[in-house]
Amino acid sequence: MAKKNVGAKKPKRAELGRISERVTFLYLEHAQLSRLDSAIQVKDKRGTVFVPSAMLAVLMLGPGVDVTHRAMELIGQSGLAVIWVGEQGVRQYAYGRSLNHSSALLEAQATLVSSQNRRLAVARKMYQMRFPDEDVSRYSMQELRGKEGARVRRVYQEQSQRTGVAWQRREYNPDNFEASSPINKALTAAHQALYGLSYAVIAALGASPGLGFVHTGHDLAFVYDFADLYKATISIPVAFDVTAKFATDPDIATKTRLAMRDRFAADKTLVQMVKDLKALLEVADDVVPDATVMQLWDDRLGLQKFGVQYHENEDEPV
Repeated sequence: MAKKNVGAKKPKRAELGRISERVTFLYLEHAQLSRLDSAIQVKDKRGTVFVPSAMLAVLMLGPGVDVTHRAMELIGQSGLAVIWVGEQGVRQYAYGRSLNHSSALLEAQATLVSSQNRRLAVARKMYQMRFPDEDVSRYSMQELRGKEGARVRRVYQEQSQRTGVAWQRREYNPDNFEASSPINKALTAAHQALYGLSYAVIAALGASPGLGFVHTGHDLAFVYDFADLYKATISIPVAFDVTAKFATDPDIATKTRLAMRDRFAADKTLVQMVKDLKALLEVADDVVPDATVMQLWDDRLGLQKFGVQYHENEDEPV
């Protein structure tokens, strides 16, 4: 009987690219995804390309994408974050498990968000990153929200003056992307790319997308928290730049995503996001969480062995 061909060998975790070293994101729609050895094979009407899955941070799958089981197997093995999104990336419907299997950052995040004082400290730290020249430690959350709202409005006006793109207000209808003005289409596409990358970093390091410090009550609350740190310096300027050049282009969303990808690479955004996330969750930057052994928690004895049978009233497993 012939030996079954099982394809490429599953890579070891040490062989996979770290999240800070990966290409930021790839958006696909109306394409067929399959697997060839250790690459994702992407086919559409224009031809075929091969994507090295272990060097990509997040794959955004839009309408009309067909994925084989073998392709998803490779994606899972290589720790590639996957999100299924609507047309032009305006909605996120689902996501897949990502790179890290350690709970170290998740436990740190849960500890911080479960204490009102520590949660407030993290929230203030997030606002301090937006106001580096001002001490925000005495402001209430209401005052911080007001300052942030004024800052964002000012950023929109400054970018409008810089690029010559007319600005009135932010308008976003997830049910009708085409009804928006060119600048609002570009902002939507830019923010969605930023959300996707923020999710990829959060999931790759093992934190929870849902345990937010400012936003709350949503399974992506922390993604919105984290992405808000970079809108004024990345997605908003990129959207205005693209609109200044391609306001009449019917595919301004694609132009925006390409510009965001270039900006992420130029600014080394992934590297900065990893540092910022660890700083917010009070985890040393040189710590690389890795889960090789699962253990059992004990309030008196500390961590205990997993995968063994314990007897009643006995400290040692059998």
